[in-house]
Amino acid sequence: MPTEAIDPPGISWLRVSPKYVTVRLVEWAIGNLIAVGLLSLPLVFTLIGWWYWPPLWLAIAVPAFMLLLAVWRLLLIPRQVRAIGYAERDDDLLIRGGIFFQRTLVVPYGRMQYVDIGVGPVERGLGLCTLKLHTASAGTNAEIPGLPAEEGARLREQLSARGAARLAGL
Repeated sequence: MPTEAIDPPGISWLRVSPKYVTVRLVEWAIGNLIAVGLLSLPLVFTLIGWWYWPPLWLAIAVPAFMLLLAVWRLLLIPRQVRAIGYAERDDDLLIRGGIFFQRTLVVPYGRMQYVDIGVGPVERGLGLCTLKLHTASAGTNAEIPGLPAEEGARLREQLSARGAARLAGL
């Protein structure tokens, strides 16, 4: 259920590429394989008789819980990607995200110091990029992941130009 604080009226949100789901799934798989593998070591060591602690039930419960948590996160990834959006307005850029804990970030063009584009190996293979906005505030974490490379380049140039124009007016 949208609220005006998170979803201002009259805004048409642009969404990130659906290919970004693949990037998130690869990150999910790598992270969870390592976590479940490491958490399964006590179970393996207990079964082969090298360790007598933890008890067998605990050695099974910990990786099983992590596996359940991993499956829950897997089910949420497509919905999380669909929740990411951005909108360009006359004086600022809006960035939104989140399912349970929704967030809308407003970045005024005049506060932007520079615009950065990052590309990881999976993103590069899919033709995607992540646009990062740096402002005077160190606490601002403004980024738009999963943009098609052409859209990222266009946004970088447009936001840089708008930011420079707003700074010149100060």
